[in-house]
Formats: sequence, structure tokens, C-alpha cells
Amino acid sequence: MNDQLKQKLEENGADVEGTLHRFMGNGALFLKFLVKFKDDQNFVLLRDSIEQKDYEEAFKAAHTLKGVSANLGLTPICDSASKLTELFRGKAASEIDVEKVAQEKEALEASYQLFMKIIEENT
Repeated sequence: MNDQLKQKLEENGADVEGTLHRFMGNGALFLKFLVKFKDDQNFVLLRDSIEQKDYEEAFKAAHTLKGVSANLGLTPICDSASKLTELFRGKAASEIDVEKVAQEKEALEASYQLFMKIIEENT
């Protein structure tokens, strides 16, 4: 992992040091998984599921995205995915606060696009 990528990630709220610790200091392995993250489809699945009002599928995608982003130290993505997970957890479609979901989805999209750009430009 180069210093520019590390700096950009940290400047935007990623926990690079904690993640490197989890990867036993192996920056190359961390970079490998960041590159793989670009191919992860859970963000797209989450966005599409929300649009289709398939909240059970949205819950699964949000929960998975939360875990993947947490493991990679992408804290802003993880935080939004976590909030979405809780907005869906154990609720029937009629119980979903669609306004809060829309707000959190917007925050998630902004974070996701930012980190995708950083990863694309620095790998």
C-alpha cells in the first residue's frame, strides 16, 4: 500500500492503522482486499432492494456490507450500513421509516462513491 492511498483513506475517515493491525501489518494484503472490494455487489444489491422495497433483501445486503467495510476499516461506509441494518432489522415493510432509510442511503452512497474513487485512483 502506497503512502498516498493510505493518506487519502485516513483523511476520509478510514481506520487504516487498525486494519493494518488486523492484517498483521501486511499492506499488500490490505491493498488486495481493497481492490476486491470494488467488485463487491452488496452496495448495488442494497440500493436496488431499497428501490424495490424489498426490505428483507436490503437488510441482508446492508448487514453484509457493514461487515465487509468494517473488516477493511472503511468506517463511514460501515457506519451508514450499520444504521441501515438497524432500520430494517426485524421490521415488516409497513414499519420501515422510509424517510430515515432515504437519508441514510444518501449518506452511504456519498461515502461509497468517495471510497470507490480513492481506490480506483490509487490502485
